[in-house]
Amino acid sequence: MITSVFKKSTLLNNALVVVLLLLFFFMYQSSDLLSTISSHGFSKTATLVLLLLTSFFLVNFTVKKNNLTKNSSYTILFFLLFLLIFPSIFNNSNLLFANFFLLMAVRRLISLQTLKAPKEKIFDASMWIFIASLFHFWCILFIILVYISIFFHVSRDFRNWLLPFVAFFATAVIFMVSALAFDKTWITHIITQTQTNFELDYFTNNYQNIALSFFVVIALYFLFSLIFSLTNKPLILQASYKKMIFGFLIGVTIFLISPDKNNEMLIFTFMPLSVMCTTNIEYSQSKMYQEIVLLLLILGCSFSYFSQL
Repeated sequence: MITSVFKKSTLLNNALVVVLLLLFFFMYQSSDLLSTISSHGFSKTATLVLLLLTSFFLVNFTVKKNNLTKNSSYTILFFLLFLLIFPSIFNNSNLLFANFFLLMAVRRLISLQTLKAPKEKIFDASMWIFIASLFHFWCILFIILVYISIFFHVSRDFRNWLLPFVAFFATAVIFMVSALAFDKTWITHIITQTQTNFELDYFTNNYQNIALSFFVVIALYFLFSLIFSLTNKPLILQASYKKMIFGFLIGVTIFLISPDKNNEMLIFTFMPLSVMCTTNIEYSQSKMYQEIVLLLLILGCSFSYFSQL
């Protein structure tokens, strides 16, 4: 029954996911919505909503444009469900901005497989990653994914390997000039984020621990499912799926080493993991398996969400 709703990508299905996103967002915000609006104005809430909606659009556009999934709405559904596991993300504008720019970068890196305008795509992806690192420094590790993509597709031209350095220099110059002109504390903020912290001692309640444990189980299952079935996927898509695997592992690394650690930082793994979940569902021949997996995910993610309200 659930699969029959989301197995096709239609305007109605996409609208349903967007409505659910807005519903869960405002439910989470409802406790302090009035104080948020009174202290920060309507613009903060509007910015958070806009970031979420554009992120959903980017995820959906990337997977459809590059044929990473079949014609379904599963990917944005999974993206929504992962947000529900850690609903405090709805209040973290810095992570939402960082994730948005990373999605822009991933979109360019995935499309690199067409070999059209590779230099522009490499430069754009690198710059988006460096911009994302201004909001969360360790997003800079995603530059590894740029070099992985270069290795997969355009490694013979040595100039492609130098483009990320050009993008870094351009971003650094623009940032430094802006910081010196408007607010020098931006530089201090970036420097303090370069620290690392490997301890997992940030939990304020048991429900955060349960949510993380549930997410780890989901992630490991679908990660290894894709790794072991990778050779059965269409040859033209295998490089893109490998990028999803590496992107997920980089996202996990960012979570593990970031200072001021919290569950919200796993947002950088949501897009690749959503693709992994979708391919698992779409390539399964068992309708019962699909229904059970979707039902368990919906129930588990809903429990995590409501337990943290």
